[in-house]
Amino acid sequence: MIEKREFKDLAHVNHDWLQARHHFSFGKYWDPARMGFGPIRVWNDDEINPHTGFPMHGHQDMEIITYVREGAITHRDNLGNEGRTAAGDVQVMSAGTGVMHSEYNLEDERTRLFQIWIEPRAAGGDPRWDAKTFPRGDRTGQLEILASGFDEDIANDALMIRSDARLYGASLTAGTKIDHQIADGAHVYLVGSAGQMRVNGELVGARDSLAIRDMPSLQIEAVDDAEFVFVEAWESRN
Repeated sequence: MIEKREFKDLAHVNHDWLQARHHFSFGKYWDPARMGFGPIRVWNDDEINPHTGFPMHGHQDMEIITYVREGAITHRDNLGNEGRTAAGDVQVMSAGTGVMHSEYNLEDERTRLFQIWIEPRAAGGDPRWDAKTFPRGDRTGQLEILASGFDEDIANDALMIRSDARLYGASLTAGTKIDHQIADGAHVYLVGSAGQMRVNGELVGARDSLAIRDMPSLQIEAVDDAEFVFVEAWESRN
């Protein structure tokens, strides 16, 4: 199964300071046919105006990943964490038993990011936040695991999440290819960040998405210089 959804077809909610596109039901957008994909519950494509953002609010029992495409986002929470995550980098938050946080664009330019929510493998646990710089040049022509729920990936500097999932990222120059073997039972959700590519024959532009299930592999070829991320996730094994 492979289902394509173009950026122009995403649900669009205009908050004035925030232009939000929702891949799945979220907030004011409700579609019972689009409640997530496997354990992937939310994928929001957000554009945040300069010097605006999300005021303090709460989350519980969710793994929340932010991939910054352009600009930067500044996080603060009631645990005392504070950090700025810039373009190409990633922050993660395990909401666990409950956390309050804010996310602001303190820059003079618009911030564009993907916010991804994945169901945890188990409820509860102490809330936590972390962020890491991932130089884009390090993943040119190859996949890099940016966040993971697996010890072997965390030992190799992936950010830790508490889900049976991995977030991959890569940049490709025009004409180059990447192949990836999909693990048994995985749900794969891929979104283009920049440029155009062909994935298993499907043309994917910037901010288009593919939902992939029951396929053995991905064959990704850049039509022009391109960047993308995808989540490979399994239903909880507990």
